[in-house]
Amino acid sequence: MALSDNTKGALLMMGSMAAFTFNDALMKSLAGDVPLVQAIFLRGLVASALMVSLAAWQGALRLKLSRQDGGLLALRTAMEIAAVFLFLSALFNMPIANATAILQALPLTVTLAAAVLFGEAIGWRRAVAIGVGFFGVLLIVRPGTEGFTIYSLYALGAVVVVTARDLAVRRMSGALPSVTVATYAALGVTVAAGIVSFTQPWVTLTLPQVLTLAAAALCLMMAYFLSVAVMRMGEIAVVSPFRYTAIVFALILGVAAFGERPDAITLSGAALVVATGLYTLWRERVVAASRASDAV
Repeated sequence: MALSDNTKGALLMMGSMAAFTFNDALMKSLAGDVPLVQAIFLRGLVASALMVSLAAWQGALRLKLSRQDGGLLALRTAMEIAAVFLFLSALFNMPIANATAILQALPLTVTLAAAVLFGEAIGWRRAVAIGVGFFGVLLIVRPGTEGFTIYSLYALGAVVVVTARDLAVRRMSGALPSVTVATYAALGVTVAAGIVSFTQPWVTLTLPQVLTLAAAALCLMMAYFLSVAVMRMGEIAVVSPFRYTAIVFALILGVAAFGERPDAITLSGAALVVATGLYTLWRERVVAASRASDAV
């Protein structure tokens, strides 16, 4: 039986989240053995080569950009660089499920930021959902407790800069291919990590570490490719909720690869973040349908 576009889109989204999470787990496995910036730089060399090849193959590599798209692309790339360093710094020093769960607050922060900066109406229902979702993040982070560290703030900082990154994408023209955006991001992160890495001591890599970095680069490229493909398959409102499968993958990998077992409070916070994120996405779909009906 042929799969519907929405089913294909959901599978692509889950594949993208799995690839991102496996990339995170592979990078985390190098913590303590390979300096963070060295790992990012070496992974980036492979990932950038793959992304440039993919963009060239699809005929989507754009070198000439409008002033507006060029500025927004530069802003997005800068935010991507900050996000990678913040999130991986957190990931190297906290459970993978916790870091992943905090990052799932993105639909809430993007909705709130769009309302504050662009004047997009959110209504009281989504405002309440955002508040509950942020309470869920607090349950995961738990400031003031023994489990709270500076790396919890790094994860929260990653949410802030990724929110800015996604808002920049909203202002880009439709003439700028998604693959081009992802390619410039990969190149920007690699160059930034390379500059920083050469100011710090390097370590000699073992063969397993080289293979781990190569596998992480491959997973990252697959994640970018699938995340682009999913935008062309199915309805975004139907497909987007499947991004939360990242938490499931992170929980499984956390237990299997690192022996991490989140406590009940952390799991409750993650559940609140997911539930409110799903509700926010659903309300956005309802509001959009209502506006379309009114326009007709």
